[in-house]
Amino acid sequence: MLGLEHPDVAYLLFNLANLYRDWEKYAEAEPIFQQAHSIWEQKLGPEHHLVGTVLSGLADLYREQGKYTEAEPLFLKAISILEHHLGPKHPDVTPALNGLADLYREQGKYTEAKPLYQRARSIWEENFGLEHPDVAWSLNGLADLYHEQGKYAEAEPLFQLALQIREQQLGPDHPYTQRTRKNYASFLQTKVRMRKRRSWKRFFDLFSQ
Repeated sequence: MLGLEHPDVAYLLFNLANLYRDWEKYAEAEPIFQQAHSIWEQKLGPEHHLVGTVLSGLADLYREQGKYTEAEPLFLKAISILEHHLGPKHPDVTPALNGLADLYREQGKYTEAKPLYQRARSIWEENFGLEHPDVAWSLNGLADLYHEQGKYAEAEPLFQLALQIREQQLGPDHPYTQRTRKNYASFLQTKVRMRKRRSWKRFFDLFSQ
């Protein structure tokens, strides 16, 4: 019989917290993340890789709520712990890298975000192959980054590849596939609007000469 403070119990808590986060039940998820963190930190030590993993999950929870000040140091600490114990190219490092990239992109810090997305993509591809579903996380993030910068030629093939991977590996109705399809549709709408705007500008410039 496992006690409530057993490390294996923390696995169940961590998975439950992630589920609540996916459902955007942030108030329910936060104390469960914190409980899992407390158990692993006390039983396994503050520098154990599972402590890094739960810190990354908690950081993502804060990021999704726009609590960037709380999220950033947790991401950085998680990456430090995970890299130290697992190595800089271990796939378990990539969720924290990708989450920190999302955080920077959402704040318009594109210079900081881009290399993190690229590094996460490289790690996932090296460990799992070019068409693994996890690769699509970084592809979608990079595509969003280019979209927000108005770099449509760079963004579109990444959206297409991310959508292709998720449709093939997860199916067309999976929530992640639907999310990527929604992002791509939003990108296409923006692209059409910008094309129309440029056409009207050329039209008025022509007649103003």
